[in-house]
Amino acid sequence: MKYTRIAALAAISVAASLSLTACGGDDSGKDSSSKGSSSSSSSDGGSKSEASDAKSGSGQDTKANADAANGAVKTGAKVTFCKTEDLAINTRDAAPDEASGRIDITMINRGSATCSATGFAGVDIKDADNTSNPIERGQAQPRITTLKPGDAAVFNLSYDIDNSGESLSHPTNILVTPPNETHSVTLEWPASAGNIKGAYTDVEVYPTHTTK
Repeated sequence: MKYTRIAALAAISVAASLSLTACGGDDSGKDSSSKGSSSSSSSDGGSKSEASDAKSGSGQDTKANADAANGAVKTGAKVTFCKTEDLAINTRDAAPDEASGRIDITMINRGSATCSATGFAGVDIKDADNTSNPIERGQAQPRITTLKPGDAAVFNLSYDIDNSGESLSHPTNILVTPPNETHSVTLEWPASAGNIKGAYTDVEVYPTHTTK
């Protein structure tokens, strides 16, 4: 009888142990669910990261599109060089003093479109003996010279004035070929300009620039 009670108590103890194990299984399930929730949060975080990347990528695409658009605008806004036939060209004596000779040559865009007059014009000076003398370029860097219809560009010839009255140069005309053009115009040498000291090789032409 005593043995039977001991066996019964042992059975109750086993049943209680099994019950506790089952409860432990439920707790384990809760922890897994919590981890799952944590995993879900991690997944949400990944989604935010992807959204951030997508937004960043979208920004890059927008910038790329903007750059492409700007490039298109620049390409579309590209201008051609001014044609001689579209330019009204004239000369004037602009000597700053009695020793320094300077002749300003102005080119006005009479065309209907914007054009570029950037660079050095080709210049030859014709002498009274009918010889033509090409003029060397001065030491200067060309400046961007874009002309809208009606705008003007100017360049100049520079030389020393001979006040001795013994100059061997007797210029009558200036032949001007606008930058990047092949057609020239013939202009009269300004009557008030001083005599050239030395030879025509001592005269220099400088690049164009706008008058504004």
